[in-house]
Amino acid sequence: MTICAYATFDGQENDDERDLVLAAWRAAGIEGRAERWDDPAADWSAYDAVVVRSVWDYVPRRAEFLAWARRVESVTRLLNPFAVIAANTDKTYLRDLPSVPTHWSSRGLPDWAEYVVKPAVSAGARDTTRTRDRAEAAALAAALEAGGRTPMIQPYLDMVEDEGETSLLYFNRRLSHAVRRTPMLATGATPGDNDKAQVRTPAEDQVELAERVLATVPGPLLYARVDLVRLPGGAPAVIELELTEPYLYLRHAPDAPAAFAKALTELL
Repeated sequence: MTICAYATFDGQENDDERDLVLAAWRAAGIEGRAERWDDPAADWSAYDAVVVRSVWDYVPRRAEFLAWARRVESVTRLLNPFAVIAANTDKTYLRDLPSVPTHWSSRGLPDWAEYVVKPAVSAGARDTTRTRDRAEAAALAAALEAGGRTPMIQPYLDMVEDEGETSLLYFNRRLSHAVRRTPMLATGATPGDNDKAQVRTPAEDQVELAERVLATVPGPLLYARVDLVRLPGGAPAVIELELTEPYLYLRHAPDAPAAFAKALTELL
């Protein structure tokens, strides 16, 4: 039997997708075992593959996490691969994508009505601030630079209050499902808004953009989440390309866990 590790973190009881995934793997003939990515006792070479999932504590330990990923890939199959994870855990990758306008310095900020300031290495809106004050935005960005971090400054897009973000979920580069999400900085948003996501049929231009973006990433991709918003003129733009540890909204699409398991079987 094929045996795969589900790489998670010390707070894995907060991962409500783990049991769904392991059950779907089991139905597909894959024995899955949840392992903390930073567990020194874990024998990664014992697995046919290690699937990176809820490693949600990696951000302040990115160097350690990447060293772990490199070691794992030296002894077994890592999905997604190390090269993908290394590039994707620093959001400067957005410089090469049709993304929301982004300013990468505390100096020379554009004159926008409202700003979102965050570090290029972050997850879950950690260290992210929304402000109308240009001077405050510059100061926040300067503080990130002083700490050796690259700042990202973006305009806050009012249309997300009504339109939301559209997340397209791909398994082995096939579209599985899409959801409308409430952005974490939207007025009235709460940490529990993952539960309020709604399945949506993505528009043709959103699918075209998502697949054009994925085509720029070489190699196998077991999973990918492309988060899109619409710019004031109506065109879709990438707000994030999640290839490391995205929440997959499996509970929102009944066929999604089986599709995820099928994708893993194909790649193995």
